[in-house]
Amino acid sequence: MKVVGFAGFSGAGKTTLIEQLIPLLREQGQRVSVVKHAHHRFDIDHPGKDSFRHRAAGAVEVLVASDQRLALLREFEQPVQLTVHQLLAELDDGVDWVFVEGYKWSDLPKIEVWRPAQPGEAERAVLYPHDMFVVAIATDAPERLPEPTLRPVLPLAAPEQVAQWLRAQAERFDYDPSRHSSGKFPA
Repeated sequence: MKVVGFAGFSGAGKTTLIEQLIPLLREQGQRVSVVKHAHHRFDIDHPGKDSFRHRAAGAVEVLVASDQRLALLREFEQPVQLTVHQLLAELDDGVDWVFVEGYKWSDLPKIEVWRPAQPGEAERAVLYPHDMFVVAIATDAPERLPEPTLRPVLPLAAPEQVAQWLRAQAERFDYDPSRHSSGKFPA
């Protein structure tokens, strides 16, 4: 599988870019998965659903499956900081691409998504001058990048060009799980 991170600060457009790239790669016959980092407590289950009731009763894991999808809900007894590599180890290894949103400080090759500050906002920081894992910058204002770069600058408003660049650079995103200590996924 090929793994690429999309990093940047909140509101930069990471989710929108990923949402646009997925169908473009699927049109090329590529299977795409996404790993998304959530900063806060989140829940995909809702009160009244059987799975919610099972978790509320104390089940450590609830696996819900149909003929079209599967969801595994796992409760951690203690707060745990999972690495992106532990999460990647959980994915179907038959996918072609994995887009990782968040985990901006990971050791994955990533595209930085950057937009300049709007009037009245503080200037937005950039990662690329200090992060050797940033392999390209996607922006809609290349002329306003705060520091010069030799990295490719991709047009944020043209996801088809970003997808084309990803396909052309595919080898650099090959993921080798043996290079990363994923450890045991906690119960």
